[in-house]
Amino acid sequence: MTGGKAFSYRRHSSPAGQPIMFGQVGIRPRRVPAHMSHAETDQLPTTTVQVKATGHVRRELRTHEFEFSFAGDTLRAFLDAFFTEYGCEEMLLAETEADETAHGWADYPGDPPGRWERNPEGERTRAFARVLVNGTFNELLDGFGTTLEEGDRVALLYPFMFCL
Repeated sequence: MTGGKAFSYRRHSSPAGQPIMFGQVGIRPRRVPAHMSHAETDQLPTTTVQVKATGHVRRELRTHEFEFSFAGDTLRAFLDAFFTEYGCEEMLLAETEADETAHGWADYPGDPPGRWERNPEGERTRAFARVLVNGTFNELLDGFGTTLEEGDRVALLYPFMFCL
């Protein structure tokens, strides 16, 4: 169950009659963000990305890799269309600061090494969940405003573990 709704995914048959996961072969329909009409999205480009999933997201999707086409060219447009199609939003996105904060970390003396960035409020991932574009954390790019191009890889990771 995700978000109080039963999760479902579409199955189609291959030319050989074997069931396949929707989006793996054949013509891919254009997904329209829930807040936009088809007329509004006619002005948007269609982008196809390679989706990779790990952990609980992979289990929910029942696959670890597939192509996904959507109306638009930003990570935000991708996530809107993806969550409309597959759900999983509550696994990845934080609604409150408590959702994005991991508890029980040991105190680190001074400032930890590296670059530490956050997405703006309303665009944050849950503790132990990450969204990557071509192997880079989205908050190190332009957050959910990151521009996606044909063939980019979007990874949805939950859980994600980082050790210092």
